[in-house]
Amino acid sequence: MKVLEVPREIGPDTVTRTRKARPRIAPAVGIVIAVVVAELLPRTGLFAEGALPPLSSILAELGREAGDAALWEALGRTVRTWAIGLVVAVAAGVVAGVVIGLVPLLRALTASTVEFLRPIPSVALIPAVILIFGTGFESGVVLIVYAGFWQVLVQVLYGIQDIDPVAQDTARSYRFSVWGTVRHVVWPTMLPFVFTGVRLAASVALVLAITGELVIGTPGIGQLISVAQSSGATTAVFALVVLTGVLGVLVNIGFRFAERAALSWHPSVRRSRGAR
Repeated sequence: MKVLEVPREIGPDTVTRTRKARPRIAPAVGIVIAVVVAELLPRTGLFAEGALPPLSSILAELGREAGDAALWEALGRTVRTWAIGLVVAVAAGVVAGVVIGLVPLLRALTASTVEFLRPIPSVALIPAVILIFGTGFESGVVLIVYAGFWQVLVQVLYGIQDIDPVAQDTARSYRFSVWGTVRHVVWPTMLPFVFTGVRLAASVALVLAITGELVIGTPGIGQLISVAQSSGATTAVFALVVLTGVLGVLVNIGFRFAERAALSWHPSVRRSRGAR
């Protein structure tokens, strides 16, 4: 006797579980593919011998470098330059953004200046920065502050534009002071934009910290990469590049966690948590 199989119904719950599973699996699959390609591509003969070492050799070299105190000292110098520049850029960007954004006349007067200065690449300022500040880590800090400042400033201005006019009118009717208005009306609306600006500035700051060390010769990871390249140590160059990539990922993850913790009350964060 043949038993007929009744097909299972695919309901909304099944579809939802499938959709949730894909985003969790996709990053792992992408990493596996990248690792396989990085290991096999250099072995295909498409590149000159020694020009592109396989991933296993790069990781082995990174492990050897990790046992050298010079690597950690250079990493500490890079992080110090990055952190100092980022803190100054964020503080200056938030203060300037609030002042300019809350005063319509200042916003009108500075609009063209901001649009002119913001697109200037910080790397183009390196010769001038060296002439003024020399080749110390201060030059890297200045480059970071210049680039990060605009990232934060623009986001703060966007945040102030997003303030509900009804909330502003309510604050006026209750005769809030300037500080009270900033604290209870401006800051809660602006905070998500500030975190976006900080995340963008953090990534740009790391790039410029390493770029400054490469070009200017300031002690740090960038200088180690430059020395390894000039001495022909290709595997060491790629190992240090991988280290900078890991550092960038850690910075991004750290700021995302900080953003979720600080904005747990915000509707966008609640929706993202509910979707998971």
